Amino acid sequence: MTVSLEDWPGRELSDEELDVAYNVRRKAGEDEFARLMARYRRMSDEAVDGLPGHPGVVYDETSGERLDVWGTGPERRPVFVFVHGGYWRALSRHDSAFMARMLWEQGVATVVPDYTLAPAATLEEIVRQVRAAVAWVHREGAGHGLDPERIVVGGSSAGGHLTGMLMVDGWQEAFGLPPDAVKAAMPFSGLFDIRPLVRVYVNEWLGLDVPRAARLSPALLPARRRCPAVVAVAEDDGTGFVEQSRAFHRHWGEAAELLVVPGRNHFDVVLDLADAGSAASRALLGLIARTGR
Repeated sequence: MTVSLEDWPGRELSDEELDVAYNVRRKAGEDEFARLMARYRRMSDEAVDGLPGHPGVVYDETSGERLDVWGTGPERRPVFVFVHGGYWRALSRHDSAFMARMLWEQGVATVVPDYTLAPAATLEEIVRQVRAAVAWVHREGAGHGLDPERIVVGGSSAGGHLTGMLMVDGWQEAFGLPPDAVKAAMPFSGLFDIRPLVRVYVNEWLGLDVPRAARLSPALLPARRRCPAVVAVAEDDGTGFVEQSRAFHRHWGEAAELLVVPGRNHFDVVLDLADAGSAASRALLGLIARTGR
């Protein structure tokens, strides 16, 4: 794929304006960011305390990366695979299970994979690992209380981008999966055309050029089969994330719903998944219910 800098979102912005659009950590402020990261871990610890499951399962022999399975029951359950964010270089599965108890109470299991963080791994390798995690759920999930025919994927920020890379075509066959292995998806505050990141601070650890970024952009990749999706974003998110979510919603077409969550920012919007009554949880549970039809 040959791509120039002439056609990507935000191309008319200066480097400083792009930084404002995508530097959500600075937008939140260091104190608020630290408070919310601690909240991720605390809520995740509380959610899985005493929950049945299978933590620490190696899903990819090549990398040795692991995942946690939470909220299993006596019968196979539909499963939500949640991919954590952190701009591909931070956080882990231990910070990212805050929805597990809510879903368990609704009859749904949760799988949270780790992936090797940048710059120790390229973005191509991170994408491969996340796809390997879904392949593990499809292949081995039945033995761990999961229904491999009811896989829903989601993730926040960088995890939203990786969710998009699970929604597109062209990768499933190499992992021995059917084209419809992913039945539905819910990216939060995702990045779907990552070419703008070539010019912002994130590229210090990604090391991308424009052609590689294009090949790793869900909005630019084939998607003949478009699974049901809810594209979620915070009302007070970074402008780059809001614009990208709106654009990807349009790109995905009739299969997608856009959910703009009022009163939330880039970091706390996904924490609404801990509350079954929130708009985000209702949307996710609606997607999961559709997989059983």
